[in-house]
Amino acid sequence: MGSQNYLSILMALFLCSCYSHASAQNLPYKAVNLGNWLVTEGWMKPSLFDGIVNKDLLDGTQVQLKSTKLQKFLVAENGGGDNVLANRDSASGWETFRIWRVSDSTFNFRVFSKQFIGFDSGNKLVATSNSPSNPETFQIIKNRSDPNKIRIKASNGLFLQAKSETVVSADYHGPTNWEDNDPSVFLMTIVKTLQGEYQITNGYGPQRAAQVMQDHWNTYITEEDFKFMSANGLTAVRIPVGWWIAHDPNPPKPFVGGSLASLDSAFTWAQNHGMKVIVDLHAVQGSQNGNEHSGTRDGYTEWGDSYIPETVAVIDFLAQRYGNKPSLGGIELMNEPTLGPNLDSLKKYYQKAHEAVRKHSETAYVIMSNPLDHGSKELLSFFGGFNRVVIDVHYYNLYSDKFKNMNVQQNIDYIYNQRASDLSGVTTTNGPLSFVGEWTAEWAVRGASMEDYQRFAKAQLEVYSRATFGWAYWTYKCQYNHWSLKWMIENGYIKL
Repeated sequence: MGSQNYLSILMALFLCSCYSHASAQNLPYKAVNLGNWLVTEGWMKPSLFDGIVNKDLLDGTQVQLKSTKLQKFLVAENGGGDNVLANRDSASGWETFRIWRVSDSTFNFRVFSKQFIGFDSGNKLVATSNSPSNPETFQIIKNRSDPNKIRIKASNGLFLQAKSETVVSADYHGPTNWEDNDPSVFLMTIVKTLQGEYQITNGYGPQRAAQVMQDHWNTYITEEDFKFMSANGLTAVRIPVGWWIAHDPNPPKPFVGGSLASLDSAFTWAQNHGMKVIVDLHAVQGSQNGNEHSGTRDGYTEWGDSYIPETVAVIDFLAQRYGNKPSLGGIELMNEPTLGPNLDSLKKYYQKAHEAVRKHSETAYVIMSNPLDHGSKELLSFFGGFNRVVIDVHYYNLYSDKFKNMNVQQNIDYIYNQRASDLSGVTTTNGPLSFVGEWTAEWAVRGASMEDYQRFAKAQLEVYSRATFGWAYWTYKCQYNHWSLKWMIENGYIKL
């Protein structure tokens, strides 16, 4: 056989191999996120929380407390590490406390600098403890006729009182008539709430949470949904999971076991209906962005170097279990990190997590999300140093003031111009594949017609189809119609 013929055969075999692989992968994907299934996002289905007692006081709820007698807000002096006073006319960061829920009616209060409010040996209120114990645990008692009026009972059996602007103490005896001149009465204002996995499981408690979550997992997504998705042109699903899935069936409290079996089922259903599964580590220990969908307890972003080994272990678990499944589309290492100066920690983690995947699979795509608080090209050259990797970008015409006053055409033009340019900037010949891992047809336009929504969705489909790995709509099911791809398809708002 001549060398030229031999080379021709080799080239043909190589091209055939590449074609077969691309065909098997079915890139670029047309995907949808299965949000609020294995990682709870309460805004998408608030009724999940309806059975919780005191459901307005879940972990991470931010409250401000005003003495009705002094008409002053409580404040952790210097943000924490000092006394608690009652001398502020208005409230902002130092006057805002984050709740840790201990039971239906008992709570800890975490201050700006992350200490907890408690009382000292003289019963004076301080914010000096870095971890809550008995002196930092309080009962909230609401006024039945005005639940914003509360009394706070300390673990010594006495009530908090604002004696003066400089003395707040846990030493008030006796009942109350809830009059404003009572120093033990406070006006509680809730300024922010969280409704994520931590909130729902800790809110219900271990026994009830296990049943509530199992019922949700069994019914929210079923094989019928995979049948519907496949029949309507979708080729993949992106499934958010939390770090606790690696500890199934007995994850650390308050999380409950059972989500792993649902993820196993998703792989089976995907195989049955010719689809792929992208496993997305959406919630990591310590929280990578402080959002409720990160599994955070109170909204602080605490992920960093100390959490890298535990997070890599989760990826190792997922890669070992699913790395060689024929229906695996990819493994995403972390969703939407917002890490400020912790960029080096993220790069270190990505390196180790990529190695963890490669231990179990040489071919699985590894998806890396660019930090939301850095430019989309910040890590592009870093990503290019890996094999078979994907950069994930999320495009919403929301969450920024610039979209608030855009009309229909301006939103559509933004997609064809700015989004097209953004995507082109991360779609390179020799670098990672590009993936628009989240987008939606919802926007800030009010009173838009069906045709307006159709045009907006069509523009995004046209542009995001240029992503070399594909796109994934957020989300499949949601109480808000335009966020739900299922509803959009069924009602003729979008055609894939």
